[in-house]
Amino acid sequence: MPAPTAISVSSAPAAGEAGLRDRFGRTITDARISITDRCNYRCVYCREGAEPARAGSELSWEAWRQVLGVLRRLGIRKLRFTGGEPLLRPGLEAFLATLAPLGFEDLALTTNGHLLAERAAGLRAAGLDRITVSLDSVQPEKFARITRVPGAWERVRAGIAAAVTAGLEPVKINAVLLRGFNDDEIEAFAEFARAERVAVRFIEFMPLEEGRLWTPEIVVTMSEILARLEARYRLEPLAGERSETARRFRFADGAPGEIGIIAPVSRPFCGHCSRIRLTADGKVRTCLFSLREWPLAPALEAGEDGLEALFRRAVAHKEERHHIGEPGFQRPSRTMVHIGG
Repeated sequence: MPAPTAISVSSAPAAGEAGLRDRFGRTITDARISITDRCNYRCVYCREGAEPARAGSELSWEAWRQVLGVLRRLGIRKLRFTGGEPLLRPGLEAFLATLAPLGFEDLALTTNGHLLAERAAGLRAAGLDRITVSLDSVQPEKFARITRVPGAWERVRAGIAAAVTAGLEPVKINAVLLRGFNDDEIEAFAEFARAERVAVRFIEFMPLEEGRLWTPEIVVTMSEILARLEARYRLEPLAGERSETARRFRFADGAPGEIGIIAPVSRPFCGHCSRIRLTADGKVRTCLFSLREWPLAPALEAGEDGLEALFRRAVAHKEERHHIGEPGFQRPSRTMVHIGG
């Protein structure tokens, strides 16, 4: 692959130029970019079967560079690259290296960690700031059953260690909790945070899986998680940005590690959402649960002005909130792996 070239766009909104603000007064400063919807895991709560072939459906690196240049000009400060599994996309490090001139404050990536041990140092050298690893069990045999990949735990554990060594910190570990599935590991995850000096973030299960197994009863809520943890540890809340999705805690005994809880079901944070999402095949989504998408292709043909107009139009229609658990709730047509985690 030829070395990508940098793009020449202004790196922030010019004086007097408005950024992205929706009709509810929320300023959009964060973008989640899914660079592929392919994955090398088939986690039982996420995918029903084998990965379908989607050759040619991913937006090109050149198109992504154009899109991200416009987003930076419109006030987007933070990017998180997701999938699928983003480390399956060839050319990622070379692409990341072209983003430095744009001046994003934070470049992060979410991965399942399977390929991370070999890539962590290169990702850091290319300009990546932080990494999040999805890990839904700290028991090797259970993890293999969840991912349907033998030996997965050892590879992910090595990837986490490599990320810490490379300085991709704070390394965050995302654990989606399902009742009767892995909720018996809450305390074990806390011990993992303390031993590995990482931030474990528990996530309430959302209705975005392919198997349609979501029910309110399967959700392990923030209140329940905290009650379990506080029966063993004394936790102290940590301050964060208003737009931050996780409620964060440290261990009062001074042990390393951190606990975060992301509670979109029991304690929605829609009122201070600062995020938009872009799918691997080039669609803009203003919420995980959007029922509408905005295609990038026509705007890309129109150039930077066309992209700016598209983003302003999409953000103007951003939903006030999701409606999980309410009568008449409609699931989005895409599942999480095709939206971008």
